Amino acid sequence: MLPFDIQSRTRFIFGEGTISRLGKLASEFTPGCVLVVSDRGIMEAGHDAAALDSLHEAGLEVASFHDFSENPTSAMVDAGVRRAKEVKPDLLVGLGGGSSMDCCKGINFVYSCGGSIHDYHGVGKATCDMLPMIAIPTTAGTGSEAQSFALISDAETHTKMACGDPRAACRIAILDPELTLTQPLNVSALTGIDAISHAVETYVTKRRNVISTTYSRRSFGMLAQGFSRVLEQPDDLEARSHMQLGSCLAGMAIETSMLGAAHATANPLTAHHGITHGQAVGLMLPAVVRMNGEEHASWYAELVREVDPSVQTQDAPQRLAEMLRQWLKEANLATSLEELDIPQEGIDQFTEDALKQWTGTFNPVSLDAKRVKSLYQSVI
Repeated sequence: MLPFDIQSRTRFIFGEGTISRLGKLASEFTPGCVLVVSDRGIMEAGHDAAALDSLHEAGLEVASFHDFSENPTSAMVDAGVRRAKEVKPDLLVGLGGGSSMDCCKGINFVYSCGGSIHDYHGVGKATCDMLPMIAIPTTAGTGSEAQSFALISDAETHTKMACGDPRAACRIAILDPELTLTQPLNVSALTGIDAISHAVETYVTKRRNVISTTYSRRSFGMLAQGFSRVLEQPDDLEARSHMQLGSCLAGMAIETSMLGAAHATANPLTAHHGITHGQAVGLMLPAVVRMNGEEHASWYAELVREVDPSVQTQDAPQRLAEMLRQWLKEANLATSLEELDIPQEGIDQFTEDALKQWTGTFNPVSLDAKRVKSLYQSVI
């Protein structure tokens, strides 16, 4: 059994309507200013107002930052830092999907420790304690609220930088499933596939341990139970709860076990062709499962038995790959490069870029050019 060293740094609060507790929770950290980092879609959904009202009712001074988009860049982080320097917050609140929470963490790194976000690319590079942060996810996908990492793209090269440090972990995560009801159906689909990919990948990494696999298995079971129901009945709050908690548990697994080849091969598709992350990782995941399953069928069997207890070990990788492909079809997502209008002539470049991705180093089957190229060729 592999050793582990885990310390839970985040308080998790789950329940319908729990966003109303934000003001009281925030006042435990500061009597002063709170900077809320949320995208404009959150404002349109009304969640921003709910958060601000709760903070104002607690007597706190509140400022906002909205000038960022999906896949936040180093330039967007810089803009957020400038805003933070104007208002001098004592507490940060990341409200929204993974982009909001990642951008908020990125701002925290630079505002608290100085320099630029590039200085924190890697693990453990924070130079001082950081501001306390409360995360409030409004999607069920990234699990960023449970992680001490911010994923920020370089504004010029578009390279994704994973910036992680224990001091970047959120102090509190508020999980209110009612906030996920306003997601457009395509967002529910894309974020849901992302969460499923996290559960599947974390279960088989080189860093897997008894804690991470416990999170991964329970996550996969909850996500499998909720995903199709959410697509069919978007107002099903119980299904939304399964997705939100499943996503969070997968994020907790990432924190200790990291990810694998599906994320490594997905990132070049996003960088070169702007393919949404959930679509890109969903496209690559079945092929990665089949590849890894040649050596680790028993691990995938354990995972699939959360859904199908009768599955035979030798059949599990193919069974899981078929489940994943079926979920992609239910979500009206592409299952081939051709459907995405991505020419196969780019495969050599994708392969080169994928081999540079940090996540690939944790895949249970070591990656080389031949294996990565074959993954892309299998989804032409």
